[in-house]
Amino acid sequence: MKRLGFIIWLGMLLGATVHASQVGLIKINGAIGPATAGYISRALDVAAAQNDACLIIQLDTPGGLVDSASKIVESFYAAKLPTVVYVAPAPARAGSAGVFITMAADVAVMAPHTRIGAAHPVELGASGAVEKTDEVMKQKMENDTASFAQSIAEKRHRNVPWAKSAVRDSASITAEEALAKDVIDFIATDLPDLLQQLDGRKLSGRTLATAQAEIKEIPMNTWEYFSQLFLRPEVMFILMLMVIYGIMGELSSPGAILPGVVGAIALILVLYMSAILPVSVTGLALIGLAVLLFMVDVFSPTHGVLTAGGILAFFLGAMMLFSQAGPGLGLSLRWIIPATLLTAFFFIFIVGKGIRAQFKPIQSGAETMLGQVVNAHARIDAAGGKVFIEGEIWNAVSSEPVETGQPVEVIGISGLTLQVKPKK
Repeated sequence: MKRLGFIIWLGMLLGATVHASQVGLIKINGAIGPATAGYISRALDVAAAQNDACLIIQLDTPGGLVDSASKIVESFYAAKLPTVVYVAPAPARAGSAGVFITMAADVAVMAPHTRIGAAHPVELGASGAVEKTDEVMKQKMENDTASFAQSIAEKRHRNVPWAKSAVRDSASITAEEALAKDVIDFIATDLPDLLQQLDGRKLSGRTLATAQAEIKEIPMNTWEYFSQLFLRPEVMFILMLMVIYGIMGELSSPGAILPGVVGAIALILVLYMSAILPVSVTGLALIGLAVLLFMVDVFSPTHGVLTAGGILAFFLGAMMLFSQAGPGLGLSLRWIIPATLLTAFFFIFIVGKGIRAQFKPIQSGAETMLGQVVNAHARIDAAGGKVFIEGEIWNAVSSEPVETGQPVEVIGISGLTLQVKPKK
């Protein structure tokens, strides 16, 4: 009986060990944004619910939104299980916002020949070019971001001076240098090596047993995957164009309905995205000015001067629209230039012609006879008469008698009878 009890106890122990020897894994590739923050937060809850030993975040990012990185750091601090950020595979990097995420993990690990750093806050224009910023605002941004990096390094007992230099001096180092400077905990060649080196570490009041652990990847759900594709500057820019084209198309062709419906839906989506993505008010104002200039030029004989101004305003507005977004979240010239040319073409050749057509004189129908001068086909007086006009004989009346063959001018239409007067 004692032997049977020992076997049962041993089986239970082994069962518990097997259940505990599992780690969660998620992979982050690309810019850090709201979708990334939501994915990591949910993955932490899922990993905790399935009793994973830890959650490994395999990271490769050029950076992104500091606000999203801040939310990820908060999630790490509140996590119910240890967090491990693994910058891999080579030549992966943890740039900008990735620095804060890596240093905030319980365990920071990098693969050989990867890099970390360059967390200086900047405003980006097209193609990631750094724009000039007001010196006072620049100093505020730099101080705030440096304090953020310092607080993370102090909490996780990492290299505080280097964390601040990554922000203030855009310092960037390799994995080997990061290990020597106490920025990360160790270097791992791959995931099995990572699990071996994690084994036996004491984190959050528990000892990790990961040497033989099974890796269970936690994929993005449908909404997270959609959000990562959807909540991007390029998508918002396209939707803004749809708003402009849809509403202007409806105004230039009243009753078309479809352009107005598409524009209204796109407008709602733009408003939703503008509350999430960092949009420049200056950029929006310039694009609005461009639309106004295009519209005014339709009615003004300026020979294209306002249109040229509109093209310039639209181009500059598009460049500034996401100037406050982090690396990997700006609009590139390959989006801006075609959009500018397409918008100019749309207003010049479609909206312009549509609006002008609404103000042209009527080209067909009975109203086109008004003002025409023709000869009386038969004597015309108040009782009636006949005129031959546009290939047809019409009844006509005149307050002054008109003899056959005399010229008359059509001054009104009443049903099928024309009102004429002698043309002198």
